[in-house]
Amino acid sequence: MEFELAEEHRMLADLAQRFVREHLYPLEAAVLERDAEGQGSYLTAEEKERLDKVSQEMGLWSLDAPEEVGGMALPYVALVAVNEAMGSSAIQYHLPPDSPNLRMLVATAKGQQVEAYLQPYARGETVSAIGISEPGAGADPRGMKTKAVYDEAADEWVINGRKIWITRAAEADFTILMAVTDPETRAMSAFLVDRDAPGFNVLRRIPMLGGEYTYEVTLEDCRVPGWKLLGEEGGGFAPMQVRLGTRRMEMAAWSIGAAQRALDMMTDYAPQRTVFGETLAQKQAVQWWVADGATKIHAARLMAYDCAWKLDEGRDVRTEISMLKVFATEMAQEIIDQAMQVHGAMGVTKELPLQMLAGKIRNMRIYDGPSEVHRMVVARNLMNTRGQTR
Repeated sequence: MEFELAEEHRMLADLAQRFVREHLYPLEAAVLERDAEGQGSYLTAEEKERLDKVSQEMGLWSLDAPEEVGGMALPYVALVAVNEAMGSSAIQYHLPPDSPNLRMLVATAKGQQVEAYLQPYARGETVSAIGISEPGAGADPRGMKTKAVYDEAADEWVINGRKIWITRAAEADFTILMAVTDPETRAMSAFLVDRDAPGFNVLRRIPMLGGEYTYEVTLEDCRVPGWKLLGEEGGGFAPMQVRLGTRRMEMAAWSIGAAQRALDMMTDYAPQRTVFGETLAQKQAVQWWVADGATKIHAARLMAYDCAWKLDEGRDVRTEISMLKVFATEMAQEIIDQAMQVHGAMGVTKELPLQMLAGKIRNMRIYDGPSEVHRMVVARNLMNTRGQTR
């Protein structure tokens, strides 16, 4: 692979960095203040509207959407630096549309679904969520209990079950919902469930670390028209993995961006702070944190580009993605924690973005597969032990 980005991709990375620097960083103080007051770390409607307008005008929308639906069809490699820039801010903002669900729709949407769901989503006109995890069945899809039964007379699917840890469930125009459609084989299918679908009920909003929220929903005889089966019946697992792989790539890049922000804050502050007659920059412990942090960020960045390049080449990268998600998220957690130590008491206040970055990264060590499960995946793939009993 080439270790230099193509000129147009480098320019895109510079553009994303400018957007973050000029439009996200200035909002952090207000967001941090709202979070400190218990209001969460989310943008106001006015702030969100302005960011949408600016980012669209800058040409940062629909980056990886197919050209036939109005996107730029950029490869995974081009998005690593963009997502690294976005991850460096404590602001909860995603460039429309959210890539993971987009790529799942691209892989599965057909017929009427393309015009009704894929095209407006690719243009950034709608918001989506995905419902996979359930109480008691998070990282192991074999424990999924939500079921969908086909009513042939009505040409509808009737879904019953419960989902949890869904981001944007209350705000999304539609949710891509996973349900078991063959109880014997445990085969699962994906469905497009509109926010106002009868029987789709948002139970509660769950406050998470980093000022984030997720939701729990129930499906009580939720009827979904037959044409809203996404992909093939019983074939939901493979496109779901496309979606999860995309998010894991994003999380790795976000982690690199957050770690780089923390390292930059550390290297800016350490030479200024004097303790016991010398600056923190002269302390060996701090020097080693900086040196080791820079080394680990460099390693994670190379891993991310290697994985992205292989994805663009159509290779199987399940092992690499699991390695990358574990390494990048845990690396970022360590560097942010060290940056907090360097800043002393100020480092653990809600006046600096470090605490919010730490919360976001801590969430990501659980989201889309905890580190322990990804380590298990890597070990299984290397030792070919899948399916063996202990």
